[in-house]
Amino acid sequence: MRLVATLLAGVFLMGATAPDDDPYAWMEEIEGARALDWAKAENARSLPQLQNDPRYAGLYADALKIATAKDRIPNVDFGGDGALRDYWQDAEHVRGIWRTASLDSYRTGAPEWRTILDIDALSKAENANWVWKGADCLRPDERYCLVSLSNGGKDAVEVREFDTATGKFVEGGFKLSEGKHRFDWIDKDTLFLVTDWTKADVTTSGYPFIAKILKRGQPLSAAKQVFSGTREDGGYGVQPIVLRDAAGKVQAVVIQRPLDTFNAEYYLLAGDRPLRLDLPKKSSIQGYLDGRLIVSLEEDWAARGMKEGDLVDFDLAAVRAKPDALAPSLVLRPTETQSVEQVATTKTRLVVSLLDNVKGQVLSFQRKGGTWTSARLDLPKDSTIGIASASDADDRLIVNVASFLTPNSQWLADASSGKSDQLRTLPDRFDASKFAVEQHWAVSKDGTKVPYFVVHAKGMKLDGTNPTLLNAYGGFLVSQSPAYSGAIGKLWLEKGGVFVVANIRGGGEFGPRWHNAGLKLNRMRVYDDFFAVSEDLIARKITNPKKLGIMGGSNGGLLMGVALTKHPELYNAIVIQVPLFDMIGYDHIGAGASWIGEYGDPKVPEERAMLMTYSPYQNLKPGQPYPRVFIETSTKDDRVHPAHARKAAARMKEYGYDFLYYENIDGGHAAAANLNERAMRQALEYTYLQQRLMD
Repeated sequence: MRLVATLLAGVFLMGATAPDDDPYAWMEEIEGARALDWAKAENARSLPQLQNDPRYAGLYADALKIATAKDRIPNVDFGGDGALRDYWQDAEHVRGIWRTASLDSYRTGAPEWRTILDIDALSKAENANWVWKGADCLRPDERYCLVSLSNGGKDAVEVREFDTATGKFVEGGFKLSEGKHRFDWIDKDTLFLVTDWTKADVTTSGYPFIAKILKRGQPLSAAKQVFSGTREDGGYGVQPIVLRDAAGKVQAVVIQRPLDTFNAEYYLLAGDRPLRLDLPKKSSIQGYLDGRLIVSLEEDWAARGMKEGDLVDFDLAAVRAKPDALAPSLVLRPTETQSVEQVATTKTRLVVSLLDNVKGQVLSFQRKGGTWTSARLDLPKDSTIGIASASDADDRLIVNVASFLTPNSQWLADASSGKSDQLRTLPDRFDASKFAVEQHWAVSKDGTKVPYFVVHAKGMKLDGTNPTLLNAYGGFLVSQSPAYSGAIGKLWLEKGGVFVVANIRGGGEFGPRWHNAGLKLNRMRVYDDFFAVSEDLIARKITNPKKLGIMGGSNGGLLMGVALTKHPELYNAIVIQVPLFDMIGYDHIGAGASWIGEYGDPKVPEERAMLMTYSPYQNLKPGQPYPRVFIETSTKDDRVHPAHARKAAARMKEYGYDFLYYENIDGGHAAAANLNERAMRQALEYTYLQQRLMD
C-alpha cells in the first residue's frame, strides 16, 4: 500500500508547485514590505469596484447600525462577586469596554453599568491598537484577572494582571510580553504558565510546549519547570487545566499535551511530578464536580466499553491512586442524531447542551447513588441553545437562544428546578415575518444523507431563479446550527436573496462520528457533501448555477477554494474568507502544522496524495470557467496566514483571471479589529454578492 501511495503522490506532483520552488513564497513573510505593497495595490484596485457601487453606502450604513446598536443583548457572565460582567462595543466604544452590573439591576432592563476597563481609552493613552482577547479571573471572588490584549487582532497577546476592585493594572503584578501563552491561576501568588521561555521553546507551528510554575515577583527565568512536550508536537501547545470545586479550591492540576489537532496525552500533576492518565488520545476534559472528573470521548474506548461521543466521569480519588488504569462511568450516550455541544458545571449540577438533528436542548444532570439522572430545562424548542455562563455560587445559568428568524434571546435558567426566565430579547433587525425556514436532506456521493437549512421568502417560486447564498464549514468538530443574523437578514434576505446553511461532514452536528468521517484520507467526503447540497438546491429549482453563490471562512475558506477548482460550473459568486489554500505547503505556513490531525501530513505519501487531489493552490489551472471570486484576508491573522489568500490571488492573476481582493491590515483571524471594520467587510461582501447574483 505504501508503494502504491508513493507512486500516486509522484503522479499528482508532476508539474505542481512544491513549497521549495513556489514563486510566491515571498508572500509568506507576513509583514514583509514587498508582500504588503502587493496587498495594498490589490486593495487599491479592488475596493473602488465595490465601494463605488451605489448600493455599497446603504449596505455599509445598515451593517454599521446593526453592529453598533446599543439595544444588542449584552454577552454577560457571572462574576465572582455575584454580579454580571460583560465586554461591550458600540459606536462610542468601538474597541470596547469591560463593565459590570448587579444581576438585580440587569433584570430591570436598564442596568447601572460600572466600567472596569476602557479599551478605547487604554489604546489612546498607550498609542496602541489594542484588541480585547478576554480576562482570566481567579476564583472564587474573581477580583484579580489576567487581561489579554492583542495588537491589531493577532492570536498572540500581551498579558497583564488587573485588579477589578481598583480598576487598575497591578503594579509589579504578573505581566507577559506578546506571545501565544497558555496559563491558569493556582492561587493569588502562583501561575501555571506555558509560554515561549526562549525563542526556541515553541513547536513547529509556533505554540509553547514547556510548562512551569511561576511565583509572584519572580522573573520568568526563575520559574520551576514541571512538564515539557516537544517541538514536533502538533495542536495548539501544552494546556494547563486547573480543576476547582464550587468554592474555588484547587482539586487537581492537569496538563494536556496535544500530539496533533485532536490527539492528546493528559497528565495529572502530583506535586511537581506529571503522571500520565490512561485516557484515549481523542478525549477532552470537560470539568470537575463533586469528586468526579468529567470527560468527553471523541473516539471509541473499546477496552472500557465506551463509544465515541460518550460523556463519562471518573472518581478523582481513584484517578490519583491509579492514573494508569482508569475506570469510567457513563454519564450520557448520545443517539445517532445527537451531539454534545457544551458541558458546564454549577454548584451542584452538570449541565449539557445537546443538538438533536441540529436543534438544541439543555439537560441538567444530578448524581445520586452512583448514577446520573437528567432533566430537560424549560427553554424554547427548535432553536440553537448555548450556555454562556454557569454560576459556582448556585445552580443558575445564563443561556442564549437563537434561530434563523427569531431574534436572539437571553435566559436565566435554574439547573436545579429546570425553570427559566427570559432576561433579554433582541429587537428585530429585519422583517422576519416575510420569511420561512425549511430543513432538507441531500444525498452525498457515498449515499450519506446530509441536512441543510433554507431560509427563504414565503411563497418563493421554485423556478430556479432565486439568488441563493450557501454557507458551510465542514471541519474541526464545529457545528453550524441555526442562528439569527441581522446582517444577513437586512443585507441579503430583504434584498431578495435565499440563505442556506449546509451541515456537511467534518463538523460536529452529529458528534465525533460526523467529524471523524471527514478526516485526512477521507477529506473528499466533506467536499462531496457540499457539492451534493449545491446540486440538490439546483434540482429542487430553488436556484441555478448563475444565481448560486457560496461563502466560507478559514476551513470554510478552504472549502470555497475546493469548490472553485473542482466545480466552478456550479457557482457564479464565491466569497473566500481568511482561507487555507496551499495544502501542500500549509504545514510550514504560520500555525499550519497544528492542523495535521485534521487534514493530514504533506510529508506522508498517502496523505500528500490526497491533499494534492483537492489543494486549491496546486489545482488552480488556466482556461477554466472560474467565476469572479472575492478573496479576503488580514495581515494580522497569525492563525491562518494571509499568504494563503495572497498566493491564491497572485496565481489567479498569473493565469489571467478577474478577481477581487481585500486584505485588512489589522483584524486578526476575524478579518476585523473593530466594529467599523466588521461593517465594512460585510458591506463589501454583500455588494459583491448582489453584483454577481442579482444584477
